[in-house]
Amino acid sequence: MEIEGKVALVTGAGSGIGRATAIALASAGASVIVADIDEAGGCETLCSINEAGGTAAFIKIDVTRQEDIERMVAYADEAFGALHILHNNAGVNAGWPRYPGGDHAEWNRTLAINLWAVISGTEAAVPLMRRSGGGAIVNSASLAGLIAFETDPIYAATKHGVVGLTRALAFLKDEANIRVNCICPSFVDTALPRRRLAAMSPEEREAWEAALTRVPMMEPSEVAAAVLDIIRDDAMSGEAIALLYGQPPRSTPPALAIG
Repeated sequence: MEIEGKVALVTGAGSGIGRATAIALASAGASVIVADIDEAGGCETLCSINEAGGTAAFIKIDVTRQEDIERMVAYADEAFGALHILHNNAGVNAGWPRYPGGDHAEWNRTLAINLWAVISGTEAAVPLMRRSGGGAIVNSASLAGLIAFETDPIYAATKHGVVGLTRALAFLKDEANIRVNCICPSFVDTALPRRRLAAMSPEEREAWEAALTRVPMMEPSEVAAAVLDIIRDDAMSGEAIALLYGQPPRSTPPALAIG
């Protein structure tokens, strides 16, 4: 898909990967809806786009609320009259102590933001994308959705869910000209790992820092560039794209193929 002239919507666009993707989409010529619960962060992203000569609008939403999801998609229609690109990006981790310790409320919040909001956001976007002639949806999963990520099992469960949903929606390409894919980056230098690190015990922090020596953190801009490549690739549908530091993006097929 050619990005210039399209309408894009990015959740969690007030910081990190979402901000980098929103700015990159605007730089490529898209009109961007910046969506986030963090009004200050969202407005900073909006200002960055406007100062660079891009086109964007901000809406404050809570992706765990169905009515907010629907309002977000309706706002894209009201502001720009269409929707061609959706980046379901908002995400959190489950925090500490690690499962099976921890707070059920935090688990439910993680499930709601990381998985339910992707399900709901996609559902809300499809009718407007159909009316707009089709589109591309990129879900933010994680390498934790492809491996046994023992550091945060609840987070891993949500990201495995995003990968499974993405693969199961490959049929939308033929039915509605809507391609659904997901990006599965390893460690990215955003607020999420920094908050996780701050909550760790000294022993956990030592293990985490040792892991980072083997798999260094990527910059959000690197993930954003991969997201735009996925959007532009009209052949890609139902794919989980692994992204590791220093390596090119690569499609990761399911472990088991039936038939």
